[in-house]
Amino acid sequence: MILNVFTDGASRGNPGEAAIGVIGISEDGTILFQEHKYLGTATNNIAEYSALFYAIEKLQKIDSLSTFSEIIFHTDSELMARQLTGIYKVKDEELKKMFMKVKSSLVSLPIQYTIKHIPRAQNKKADLLANEALDAHQKNS
Repeated sequence: MILNVFTDGASRGNPGEAAIGVIGISEDGTILFQEHKYLGTATNNIAEYSALFYAIEKLQKIDSLSTFSEIIFHTDSELMARQLTGIYKVKDEELKKMFMKVKSSLVSLPIQYTIKHIPRAQNKKADLLANEALDAHQKNS
């Protein structure tokens, strides 16, 4: 069975107020996790990497992870997807740190994974979660 993980990072301004949204859904439609988190000030690319890293941390805490045959990470960040698959080089020093952090976390996953770039329209749930975190923070500020 495949586990689909959707991640999104949002930044209002670049850099600006940033947040993430992540959701893990099994092939049968079961939601394993669905969360959002406010990051503070960050660029959109740092937010995207932060979302993926957060999702990997969530996965590492799931006891039943080995019951899945593959994890497919879905992201609307073409830059991040192409950097992680080796198509693009990471030039920005701050982004390099996040790239290395994510790469080392991916290696620790006990099953095969794929990073897949998807159109923004197919990532609405994760985008909504990230924006909910931003809206909640702005309301409380």
